[in-house]
Amino acid sequence: MAWLLVAMPVVPLLGALALLVLPDALRPALRTYGLVVSGLVLALAAVVVAAFDHRRPGAVQFELDMPWIPGLGLRFHLGVDGVSLPLVALTALLTFLCFVYLCWGGARAQERFHGARPRALVFTLLVLEIGMIGTFLALDLLLFFVFFEIVLVPMYFLIAIWGGGGRRAAAVKFILYTLLGSVVMLLGLLLVWSQTGTLDVVALSRAHGAGMSRAVQILAFVAIGIGLAVKTPMWPLHTWLPDAHTEAPTVGSVLLAGVLLKMGTYGFARIAIPVLPEGATAVAPFLGAFAVVGIVYGALACLAQRDLKRMIAYSSVGHMGFVLLGFATLTPVGVNGALFANVAHGLITGLLFFLAGAVKERYRTSDMPSLGGGLLAVMPRLGSVLTFASIASLGLPGLAGFWGEMLALFGAFQPAPGLPRGLFLTYMVVGGLGAVLTAAYFLVMLSRVTHGRPTAQSAQEPPAGHPAGQGAMGGGPPTQEAPDGGPVGEEAPGGGPPAQEATSGGPVGQESPGGGPPGQEAPGGGPPAQEAPGGGPVGWEVPDERPVVPLGGVPRRAEEPAVTSAAAGGGAVSAGGGGGAGMAPHPDDIRGYELAAWSPLVVLTLLFGLWPGLLLSLTTPAVQSLLGAVS
Repeated sequence: MAWLLVAMPVVPLLGALALLVLPDALRPALRTYGLVVSGLVLALAAVVVAAFDHRRPGAVQFELDMPWIPGLGLRFHLGVDGVSLPLVALTALLTFLCFVYLCWGGARAQERFHGARPRALVFTLLVLEIGMIGTFLALDLLLFFVFFEIVLVPMYFLIAIWGGGGRRAAAVKFILYTLLGSVVMLLGLLLVWSQTGTLDVVALSRAHGAGMSRAVQILAFVAIGIGLAVKTPMWPLHTWLPDAHTEAPTVGSVLLAGVLLKMGTYGFARIAIPVLPEGATAVAPFLGAFAVVGIVYGALACLAQRDLKRMIAYSSVGHMGFVLLGFATLTPVGVNGALFANVAHGLITGLLFFLAGAVKERYRTSDMPSLGGGLLAVMPRLGSVLTFASIASLGLPGLAGFWGEMLALFGAFQPAPGLPRGLFLTYMVVGGLGAVLTAAYFLVMLSRVTHGRPTAQSAQEPPAGHPAGQGAMGGGPPTQEAPDGGPVGEEAPGGGPPAQEATSGGPVGQESPGGGPPGQEAPGGGPPAQEAPGGGPVGWEVPDERPVVPLGGVPRRAEEPAVTSAAAGGGAVSAGGGGGAGMAPHPDDIRGYELAAWSPLVVLTLLFGLWPGLLLSLTTPAVQSLLGAVS
């Protein structure tokens, strides 16, 4: 059965290589190509979960151990146990759901998919999946490092090419931080190799630091821990994360929060703590201090945010603080809490970023004051799911977010022998204060976004028969139509000039602040700015070229163009020149492809919240084995 573990990274690898020779005639099939490949990986992960011997979760199963580079004594060693199995399944699930969200997004999403280098996008996501899954399967230190680094390049391009207006700076910041951290981590791994003569993770874990002095273990733990802490991210090495999340596309944010951050915390459980137990004991009080500072800092930073995606990004700093606090206790209870919080955060924050992307797509902004509130009144289903994800993230009992944080704090109440209990009691109190602040910033966000009376630009109901309320989904006429048949903008309230104007009876784009309508023929007779495959004008492919337009009087950068007809499943959107209506109502609320992508995350959040033993029964025996020398 070891072939199952080999197949999981090999399937996306072959899928990515096949894209290099895929003929252009099959370009439309790219919408489902990534879905099929990631679906095969998810099916393999489901088989591994089903075939896994749940009576022995502490043992490495489906193990493959064969020579890789014999001259250096390196081996291609893969395996899975109760610690890595949930993360492998989570990675396969989130990647598949990202393709569902990307490929079944209705006409407008399809238009963006086909107009934004679709072959490169699918290739990038598949290469990213190789690195993510391989990291959780690797049982050789150098192999772990190789997979750990593979993810950096595709994530860099995912942010730099398909991100928002500040994507290039965010991508450069991401790659610099993570590469520098990885260099330090590699030095720590080589130090372990030089002292023990092996890179086998299983053998090193069983040895529990034998052959290494306490000073060497401390030095190696600090070096490896820095590399892992950057990826986690731990305060104060977190500053790349908010920019990366804010500028990344929706699928990039989901995978970054749901999987990439877990690679850093997984490294503490798999390598740093069991391989270097004396180093872990010496550094644990400092790790706990950084963790609780991150919890409080992340919560306070969230309270100060205006941007919804940026607020969710800072919330990850706080949640990862609870994970690091659980590891710092060096107890089975605390480490179990950290591993549980890992999975819960991946489910809940992945859902939150999906929701943030949906809100941004509809409102064309994620600035919370500009959204105007009243989401529950305008789109009650979307507002309800956002409320559910928020209360799950703040740690409401009965949902998955509660158990990890509670167990991490309980572990701090009684840390491992050799650790200062009074100091960890202080950490517990500060962490509890952070949990209260977490509830505060999520409730503030909900009051700004979901509650209140909808403003005119976000929820004004058009009069009966008004073209803004007609979408292509119902088979009606174009959303906006000029007297001569050419689509134009919606008339601004108060009798103002139309927001969009046809110059020659043809379709045009959105009027720019300077009066020049982008997306239509240039005044001097030049070519149109962009042209869709069918000849019709579309929006901007490169975010930096999109004009800044007002929404309710607040300047912002448009994330996608105004369209002249409602997309399938989407509501009509128009930008009023001079403060007109910013968005027409969305009669469909949650769309079908969104329901398909979000439902598994909602179900699993409820399942693990109501039945935490389902996950803890996997991790507890494995954690007890890994902590044999320090528990």
